Amino acid sequence: MSQTLELFPIGNCAASALIDEGGRFVWACAPRVDGDPFFSALLCGRDPGGEAAQGIWAIEAEGATDIRQSYLRNTPILSTEIVDGEGGALEVIDFCPRYRQFGRVYRPLAFIRLVRPVAGAPRIRIRCRPTFNYGERKTSTTNGSNHIRYVGGETTMRLTTDASVSNILEERVFRLEEPIAMFLGPDEGFDADIAITTERMLRETTFYWRSWVRTLSTPLEWQDAVIRAAITLKLCAYEETGAIVAALTTSIPEHAPEPGQAGRNWDYRYCWLRDAYYVVQALNRLGAADMLENYLGYLRNLVDEARHQHIAAVYAPAPVSEPPGTEPARKPPPGLGPGVVTDPNRAGHVQPVYGVGLEPVLTEWIAPHLPGYRGMGPVRIGNQAHEHHQHDVYGQIVLSTVQAFFDERLFRPATEQDFRALEPIGERAFEVHDKPDASLWEFRGREAVHTYSSVMCWAACDRLGNAAAKLGLAERAHYWNDKARHVRQTIETRAWNEKLGRYAATFGGEELDASLLQMIDVRFTTPDDPRMKATMQAVEEGLRRGAFMLRYAIPDDFGLPKTAFNFCTFWLIEALHLSGRSDEARELFGQMLARRTKAGLLSEDITFDGRELWGNYPQTYSLVGLINCATLLSRPWSSVR
Repeated sequence: MSQTLELFPIGNCAASALIDEGGRFVWACAPRVDGDPFFSALLCGRDPGGEAAQGIWAIEAEGATDIRQSYLRNTPILSTEIVDGEGGALEVIDFCPRYRQFGRVYRPLAFIRLVRPVAGAPRIRIRCRPTFNYGERKTSTTNGSNHIRYVGGETTMRLTTDASVSNILEERVFRLEEPIAMFLGPDEGFDADIAITTERMLRETTFYWRSWVRTLSTPLEWQDAVIRAAITLKLCAYEETGAIVAALTTSIPEHAPEPGQAGRNWDYRYCWLRDAYYVVQALNRLGAADMLENYLGYLRNLVDEARHQHIAAVYAPAPVSEPPGTEPARKPPPGLGPGVVTDPNRAGHVQPVYGVGLEPVLTEWIAPHLPGYRGMGPVRIGNQAHEHHQHDVYGQIVLSTVQAFFDERLFRPATEQDFRALEPIGERAFEVHDKPDASLWEFRGREAVHTYSSVMCWAACDRLGNAAAKLGLAERAHYWNDKARHVRQTIETRAWNEKLGRYAATFGGEELDASLLQMIDVRFTTPDDPRMKATMQAVEEGLRRGAFMLRYAIPDDFGLPKTAFNFCTFWLIEALHLSGRSDEARELFGQMLARRTKAGLLSEDITFDGRELWGNYPQTYSLVGLINCATLLSRPWSSVR
């Protein structure tokens, strides 16, 4: 079986795994989503069903003739039914436990597999072959009468089971005559009846997810697609800190690399503030306030860090070049001791991406022992984007936060103190709104003043004005509204290309970029504005390839793009609808729904003919686009009530 992106994610907002069409675990990291892959077959460059495959957890039926997979309704719990040629059948239930217990949510680093005979006496084999050090070698094992310990990596895992331990260790074929329970989790004793306990965990996990889905305000149409996308976005959250990762994988290439070219392979297992903003925006449209509130905690910590950088720079000691005995003009305030950042150039700076534990340094390196998806390396760990200046991030911080000043549902509505903490972000946005950056597409070899980044800086100032007005801070509202007017004037003057009669992707440039369509979404302009109409027409004509959209059509650090970007196609669908072309928008939306995997999900990229998905998976950007378009295009509930 060749590798594809026909993968089913399971998870619990702490642990996550991807299961392929053969019912095999082919990707799962420990101890966190950005950790060493315990199951690494997705990037081992070989058939995960082969005898030599490593980094898998497979349950195989001898003589299997048919495999059917589906999620239990409104959950991320996967059912895999396997039928053999002699009438035998079994079902495998895969999930990560998640439910409320002792006043908190139980969400361990744990994976449960329940194997149930359905018909006959199928002969099965269990192969559990974890790896460590990014695919370098298999873990070693020790075992007891009912458990196997997998040792060698940063995290020792223990498989507790009521199956024969020797059958698993020796990968022996045996008759499945009774149900089997397997709990793979931390190296701790499982002091309970495993069959009874895992069945209870299944019931409670099912109840948790169906209860959460029940709180969603879904559109009338495409409910199944929206619910599946929403559940998967929640799986991309690392709940302990509030971070939201861009995808669960690293280094699935954007397209097949050409000879002599480095692959467009990136590690997306981190929290991009831009991506997270779009995620909480989409889930807000469904009423999922829990995701917003948890992410805001993550943001507040980042904002605090940026504020301390600003204070440290302002109160930096005098340069060493000053004459001996010269005293600094100001001293650091209490609490800012040795080791604090004092580079004035980074005062108030916020990175575009952080680790799920708020780590600022994500040093990028290549894992030498993983050949990559279909052997298309390199496999990158870490992401150089943490070094970039991407000025749109300041707008996304404020846009993510501003709802908390107005939303009465929240446990912790935003306060004046939160507003004051956000103001340095706004000041930074104003400061850099006309400065070059790497753009939201993270160009590695060039910088320019990008229109999208500047528009997001405008949004930061504009929304701070809204928040100040809500808090009754008239002077601050006037201050920020004035800043927003200044940034708007700059954009309307410098991003407008008079010769071409449209906005350009860069100040003073001619480039097209799909992100120009977002000028409508953030309310910088309206779809009926003549300037925006001309820009939308140019973007569609220049970047559309059949049913799909490019981000841009110019060479970047790795040559010309070879695939379309799914999120941008959803942007086009929104723009078509808002400009009165709703029938076209619905038709194109239907085409995008048809391109989803069997799990109902999308990756980052797609070939121009729509036949194959590429890029990291499941991609939060793409699922956000699906939710946004469904809520925009759906008939209202009033049409059927």
